[in-house]
Amino acid sequence: MATSESFIVQGQANISGSITPQGAKNEALQVICATMLTGDKVTLTNVPNIKDVNMLISLLEGLGVVVEKLSDNSYMFQAKDIDLEYLQTEDFVRKASKIRGSVMLIGPLLARFGVAVLPKPGGDKIGRRRIDTHLLGLQKLGAAFNYDEKNNIFTVKSDQLQGTYILMDEISVTGTANVVMAATCAKGMTTIYNAACEPYLQQLCKMLNSMGARITGVGSNRLVVEGVGELFGTGHRLLPDMIEIGSFLGLAAMTQSELRIKNVRADALGNILPVYRRFGINFELQDDDIFVPAQDVYEIQSFIDGSIMNVYDSPWPGFPPDLMSILLVVATQARGSVLIHQKMFESRLFFVDKLIDMGAQIILCDPHRATVIGLDRKFPLKGIRMTSPDIRAGVSLLIAALSAKGQSIIHQIHQIDRGYENIDGRLNALGAQIERVKD
Repeated sequence: MATSESFIVQGQANISGSITPQGAKNEALQVICATMLTGDKVTLTNVPNIKDVNMLISLLEGLGVVVEKLSDNSYMFQAKDIDLEYLQTEDFVRKASKIRGSVMLIGPLLARFGVAVLPKPGGDKIGRRRIDTHLLGLQKLGAAFNYDEKNNIFTVKSDQLQGTYILMDEISVTGTANVVMAATCAKGMTTIYNAACEPYLQQLCKMLNSMGARITGVGSNRLVVEGVGELFGTGHRLLPDMIEIGSFLGLAAMTQSELRIKNVRADALGNILPVYRRFGINFELQDDDIFVPAQDVYEIQSFIDGSIMNVYDSPWPGFPPDLMSILLVVATQARGSVLIHQKMFESRLFFVDKLIDMGAQIILCDPHRATVIGLDRKFPLKGIRMTSPDIRAGVSLLIAALSAKGQSIIHQIHQIDRGYENIDGRLNALGAQIERVKD
């Protein structure tokens, strides 16, 4: 059993310098699964060195995929000789059940081998995350699935996937990714309406097209996939992680720090930057960098009619749900008030009790909504002992701790490590004081 670790964080950090965001976690999980669609070599660069990605790579190696690490963040994958019997092993079930990203193996395995097995996937404890959308989409392509209730295992099979019209029952990024990957090798044409159109999904489609797939409508909510006989090798570079970029913006604001966030691909950030501007946070786009000057006060705007600002998450190009926790923390020291409405996951706001213990003024209205009354820096947060419940709340608490007065201890930091590469080392290089200790 792995040893648990904690962060000891010294507050009122003086952060300054430049930081480069890691490759996108959510894109990595999709494109790594997509390497299963061909027996040729596929090279991926800008892959983040984080737990969720490394666990997925380990899962592919168990299936027989040859994985060669070319550099710290570059890999070659070749899924030439796949051991389908591994799908029935305890080792596969144990590893696949630990990460949510394993669900995206269903589409590639089904498309290429006609069978896929998946235990009920794990991941963050942020509320119900059903996989009906995945299975319903694959059913429409001609797959049949069976659920072993006793062992919590899904088995999906098909002799030949058949192109069809699919109206997705929800705008699911991973569900769309699974259906797209399956449809690339289906017979005939597949039209996917109500599809997700996040940049990471666009990246997956571009990679698949470079492998020989025929996907049109990329970037819209209507994708058309013309099935092809086989796919081939390619090279692909991942986008920078927009959630890290938003996290660093929030960190700079909370700690009154000057920070340059490098190589952000601002064209792929959607509604993130406008929302931060509405929070009164100053920054400049300089080439492809975001420069954040040190700022004593940032004031949340109100709506034109004078009513309180309301920020909610929604499918792309709306504000991403993974940044709502960061935004909530940033609001605690702002001037003004805001209603944070986390629509997509009902348990993601439960970490606010830790912020209230630190001195924040937050009213948790229900599992989806919290009203934050900004302290305008008149009352700094105070350091406490706390536990990270999920990836994004964990980093939010880390940002709060870095801005707080005194020392904080954050337990269960493996949750943070799942999504952020060497976050303590990278922030310490900018002036933070974060010590990693074994419990």
